Amino acid sequence: MNYFGQHLIKWYETNKRNLPWRNTRNPYKIWLSEIILQQTRVEQGLNYYLKFIEHYPAVEKLASADQDDVYKLWQGLGYYNRANNMLEAAKKIVQEFNGQLPSDYNELQKLKGIGSYTAAAIASIAFGISKPVVDGNVFRVLSRIYAINTPVNTSAGKKEFESLAAELMSDNEPGTFNQALMEFGALYCKPKNPDCPNCIFSNQCMAWQNKSIAKFPVKNKKKAIRKRYLYYMVIEATNKAGSEFLLMKRGEKDIWKNLYEFPSVEFENEKEPEKVIDQFNLIYQTNLKQFHIKNISENYIHQLTHQQINAVFIRLIVNNIEKIEAENSILLNSQKKITDYPVSRLTERYMQDQEII
Repeated sequence: MNYFGQHLIKWYETNKRNLPWRNTRNPYKIWLSEIILQQTRVEQGLNYYLKFIEHYPAVEKLASADQDDVYKLWQGLGYYNRANNMLEAAKKIVQEFNGQLPSDYNELQKLKGIGSYTAAAIASIAFGISKPVVDGNVFRVLSRIYAINTPVNTSAGKKEFESLAAELMSDNEPGTFNQALMEFGALYCKPKNPDCPNCIFSNQCMAWQNKSIAKFPVKNKKKAIRKRYLYYMVIEATNKAGSEFLLMKRGEKDIWKNLYEFPSVEFENEKEPEKVIDQFNLIYQTNLKQFHIKNISENYIHQLTHQQINAVFIRLIVNNIEKIEAENSILLNSQKKITDYPVSRLTERYMQDQEII
């Protein structure tokens, strides 16, 4: 074992967080944790992992689950395509691999939602295969220690860091090495305010020696953020049983696919409520005449990776809810039932603010 790996693993054994997926070699549980933790902090992902293990303790249970149930359990975690890919992958694991995740690195990548990073994590941690895991934490640690100027968000950068990580990896403990390197980046070599004076690699770290910590990792400029303006029509009818709301299921070609929400109209900029209602009538071929506006929400700003959603919810009280002609599914729900359906975090925030749920 080289010095770097030996030093790192020794640190890890003393400082690692006690997380449930680290106390098992079960490939299903490791896979589940890796999917949940994609683009998600451990603190947030932990409860979701525990909920999924409770509801779907084995891959066969997950494979037979209803999509709406999986989405509901996933609600609030974001990036719902992960949940959909996970469900599709579970079905394939059961149908084509007899309920066992493949141990081969390349076979793992044939499952939906599993790229090179996730495949390397599963292969190394569950099966002891020597494949380096390279994520944001790894980029940060290695770029600082070795003062690597290659942008990490380029194919050349990814290859360079994978090659270096493979060189530094312990052949005897690849899974432990990968987890240790990621943990060191998460707990010690943080993006901001890393504890450099007390770092176990301070004598080696070229960035620390050259007082250039903030420079690394080097990244090319990101794409411009696209701003979108969504106006949601919260159409409500009241009867003896309580309030009823109209929900729609989103399609496959945009954000939040297959989630439920109030029908919406999108514009390129801000609009007055009257114009929104007129456009709504035109698009959905309906005629909202007998109504009054109960309230209009503040502007909800919801940040996605390359999009900023500016959403306003217009709550209308109507005598009865007309059927809207649209390709997406239409659901008529009582207030008691509206919580049964998976919605985006944006819609959930509004529903909580209005005490609809």
